[in-house]
Amino acid sequence: MKAMNGDQLDRRVCAAICQGDGLKAREIARRLNLDRNTVNHILYASPLLRELCYQDRGYRWHGIIRQSRPHSSLFEFSGYYSLVDEFLDLTEDAWMKRVIEGCQRIGRSTSDQRGLFHSFRDCRAQMARLFEDLLDMIGDDCLSWEIAFEFRLKRARHVRIYADVLVITGDRVFSLEFKMKDGIQPQEVAQAAKYCPYLEIVFGPDYEVLPALVLTGAKDLFVFEPINGTDNLLPVCSGDMLFNVFDEYMGFLRK
Repeated sequence: MKAMNGDQLDRRVCAAICQGDGLKAREIARRLNLDRNTVNHILYASPLLRELCYQDRGYRWHGIIRQSRPHSSLFEFSGYYSLVDEFLDLTEDAWMKRVIEGCQRIGRSTSDQRGLFHSFRDCRAQMARLFEDLLDMIGDDCLSWEIAFEFRLKRARHVRIYADVLVITGDRVFSLEFKMKDGIQPQEVAQAAKYCPYLEIVFGPDYEVLPALVLTGAKDLFVFEPINGTDNLLPVCSGDMLFNVFDEYMGFLRK
């Protein structure tokens, strides 16, 4: 069996649990062709597994976020979750009401002292523009995608995931970090990429997680920036060019 690093093992174990209907450790080990002691170590030592999975009284492991479409359990961790067609049907005020109620439900502060509500509305406007563009480019296919705003995984002190917007297609998760700025800052590029390894475990091996930084104060911007001085690159765009991030990985304009 080919050696795997800890993140790959975590992802495989989490996927087995979140795609199953309650598995004991020995069943997980058998499915993944792993040693049972290895599986037990991952189950009890991995911080993210402790966030995403729980054990019932029959010693069976269950996933909190199921790895199947639609990912309706994202509602429990998001200020807003729905399919794209429902999102587009809501007025701005109706959507805003649901986001605030959702943030309060998941324990996200809704104090507007630092312009939080303005940032929510700005973020929504950019996403509405994106799907207007995509409807023109690829038609109604994007209406069945899923969208989550203010995704928060904060169940204990071990892991904190704060994603502004997640867009889930058939096999990709776009994790979008929004800033109401027009200039690229290296620390914000790094912030946009920060949650990618965790989201890969949340969504499992059937999904590719693709982070991007969106600068809503910029215009006509679409570039790739290095992450933390490495050779890894992250797309940075303005709101009006956000469709390019999706086309870069989905290639619909090249068909």
